Amino acid sequence: MAPIYTILVEGNNVRLEGGFLGLSSIVLVESAGKRILVDTGHHVTRLLLLNALKNRGLTPEDIDIVLLTHLHFDHANNVDLFKSARILVSNAEWEYAATPHPDDHFVPSHIRSMLLEMNLELFEEPPEIAPGVQVIATPGHTPGHCSVLLTMENGATVIAGDAIKYPKETLTQCCDLAFDTIENGTASIIKIMDVADHIIPGHFPEIYRVGEGRFAWGDGSPFNLIIR
Repeated sequence: MAPIYTILVEGNNVRLEGGFLGLSSIVLVESAGKRILVDTGHHVTRLLLLNALKNRGLTPEDIDIVLLTHLHFDHANNVDLFKSARILVSNAEWEYAATPHPDDHFVPSHIRSMLLEMNLELFEEPPEIAPGVQVIATPGHTPGHCSVLLTMENGATVIAGDAIKYPKETLTQCCDLAFDTIENGTASIIKIMDVADHIIPGHFPEIYRVGEGRFAWGDGSPFNLIIR
């Protein structure tokens, strides 16, 4: 049976003057009886994530595996919720997080020590973590960045993380923010576009193929602000 996925928290690229909110996509994948979470978001999305799980009759203890695409705060901070899960991180990303690029201010200083207290599993070669759920190396945004390729009944879906943050990177086929190299990031964008029928970007709603090298999206995502 092919894997199924649910977007628990939809990413967006809303910016503030001089900064950004950093709401990243969090995706639940189910395959062969395993529940796999791709990325965990950060504290702004903590309640959104917990409520999304609760609405599906789940708790963090029901998650078997967490795959962190990379170790930036907006994708990895809530990993502490999943104490019983296997936590998968590429070894290249683990090493990078020890000494990040001097301009990379998004790797939390506590992330490695926190992960060492969990069921951390580092990998060299991107694994197939369940039937139809293949990790793929997509360096560029960070040197050890990975994405997840789902072999679906209706085509291939790639949970891109920040290898493709928003559609602009598919339109320009150029990495918008690289702490590895622009060239590696651009190669990863093209790699994903070559195999994907659907893409879940790190900071945008799902996009889908509409032609050779062309992706589109629906009406966009609501962003409700409550001032109190």
